[in-house]
Amino acid sequence: MSLVPLRRHAVTLLPESSRVIIRPFIPAEIHRITTIIGRALALTEEEVEHDLEILRNDFASRHFNIEGVLMAHFELVKSKVFTQKPLSGPRQLLIGALFSGEYALESAALFNPSIVPHPDQSGVPPGGLRFVMSLRATGEGHISSIEFRTGYFSPEGGIAMDAVSRFVTLPEVVPNPSYRRRRFIIKLHEMGYDNQHTTAVMAPLGDHFTLTDLNKSVGTVRHENQPANHDLHRTLECLQWLADSNYELRFCPKLAMSERIIFPVSANETNGIEDARFVRFIDDDGSILYYATYTAYNGRAILPQLIETEDFLNFRVLTLNGSAVQNKGMALFPRRVAGRYAMLSRQDDENLFIMFSDNPHYWSDPQILLRPAEMWESVKIGNCGSPIETEAGWLVITHGVGPMRKYCIGAVLLDLHDPTKVIGRLRQPLLAPEGNEREGYVPNVVYSCGSMLHGRQLILPYAMSDKASAIATVSLDDLLAALHSV
Repeated sequence: MSLVPLRRHAVTLLPESSRVIIRPFIPAEIHRITTIIGRALALTEEEVEHDLEILRNDFASRHFNIEGVLMAHFELVKSKVFTQKPLSGPRQLLIGALFSGEYALESAALFNPSIVPHPDQSGVPPGGLRFVMSLRATGEGHISSIEFRTGYFSPEGGIAMDAVSRFVTLPEVVPNPSYRRRRFIIKLHEMGYDNQHTTAVMAPLGDHFTLTDLNKSVGTVRHENQPANHDLHRTLECLQWLADSNYELRFCPKLAMSERIIFPVSANETNGIEDARFVRFIDDDGSILYYATYTAYNGRAILPQLIETEDFLNFRVLTLNGSAVQNKGMALFPRRVAGRYAMLSRQDDENLFIMFSDNPHYWSDPQILLRPAEMWESVKIGNCGSPIETEAGWLVITHGVGPMRKYCIGAVLLDLHDPTKVIGRLRQPLLAPEGNEREGYVPNVVYSCGSMLHGRQLILPYAMSDKASAIATVSLDDLLAALHSV
């Protein structure tokens, strides 16, 4: 039983299987691709029009621009079309549909939320606040993506969620992203590919270069080193992997926030983008940038990555560097501390760590901040998002795993000037799973990826047993009073 009064609001975010995107489904075997195409080529033009009309009637109302997507998927198999005759537009669309399928992004779960102030507060009355909530959406095959919701906190403390569109849209993957030379070289060194081949590729590139620049240099090095040996092949393969893992996304400004989906793009996140922890970061010069750390999963290994955005329309997805970039649960402080970036992390799947850096993309030298102390967190502890600055110190919402792998949410207080010092800690959970919160894909779990303050209220969105999400609020004054001295 929590010693801190907590209000559960009548807001529940449930997964909705009707929200679907169109994904390419292309067999690995070339003969299967050509066989399918052959069946489409055998149709008369009248049969093509008939079948395409059936398809439009079935699916067009479920998507904003179905023909644009199907044409893009046709382009993916165009090279396997074994005829020199030009294909009509309808036949191209039908072939694209044969290699497409709908994917229900959140059919399994909508959980692990984080919350930040909306970048656009125009029209909000004094004392109110518009917010953006990120959520982990999980569908068939347990593939996770990032969805967004928006809402409003009234001056009186009420919460209203904006209507959710039935449509979802993938962003444009920027075809020629840019990179920073220093970050690229650091990551190559960490991966063990700091050799004469990488030196040759990087030599003609400037401090900032594009994918086109990189591909041109790679082509030159490959041409000059024929026949290619194993080291060259592996090095150039690594360069391509690194370039693909750092990409840019762009949404149409006309899309509502709930219509924007960040779905896995790179090879290291094919099985999911998990547990994004968004934070509104204010730099020393007053500039604002939204960061999010997340876990990329390819079905075998996890890799912490970073998202940057100013407006939730344009996103940069970046690999992180440094020996401490491992495991899950990295959470960035919302400002520099004593001139340095600060990050919470989990290095050993048991304790909570803290680390500092002069560069938000490079992390090393973590130190233990907190160990399990109470029975409800005796298996392991971690953070539930970025620290929150208060006049009393840095408020960190934590999670603890106890007997029967029951997850509860707690809180600790760190010194404002030296956050390596723990100055307060709840001995009892702030929030524990109750009633139907215990039932879900992973039972007996409450979990969050980020909270925020609204006046003197802590707004705590949380997931219920890896199935759905809810919102609770807590008086900041009551919470600070309950944080016992260490």
